[in-house]
Amino acid sequence: MQSAAPHEVETIVGPSVKVEGDFNSQGNVLIQGTVSGNVKTDKYLQVEEGAKIMASVRADSVKVSGEIQGNVRAKNTIELTPTARVVGDIEAKTLIIAPGAILHGKCAMLGSSEMADAKSKSGAAKRKDSEIEYAFPKSLVDEAAA
Repeated sequence: MQSAAPHEVETIVGPSVKVEGDFNSQGNVLIQGTVSGNVKTDKYLQVEEGAKIMASVRADSVKVSGEIQGNVRAKNTIELTPTARVVGDIEAKTLIIAPGAILHGKCAMLGSSEMADAKSKSGAAKRKDSEIEYAFPKSLVDEAAA
């Protein structure tokens, strides 16, 4: 995934800016400062080194070099660079984690139809190992049984 060129970025939250509250955009977003609230964009989100988001993130694609304390969901790709720190669950079709990146949370790398199956109780088979309960998408369980 390539970084958005500066002329392609619709919104920039500069390094000295602190946003409190939910942040919604339809274009590419570059975060250099701090956002304390949910961030949602229909396009590309880039969180630069030194930037911090303290809430959930939703975007088409996300590149993280800074810190996110919250869940991250992307329709396509999430890329964690060596300086990235994510404390929360992530969901994407494609996940790229560079050496040095920190991820503390659950990870789901499924297609959109498989994500829906995994979330529905009727579409998931559950297995319990010790005190941890795992949910597997029905499509994966059916393949394993064959």
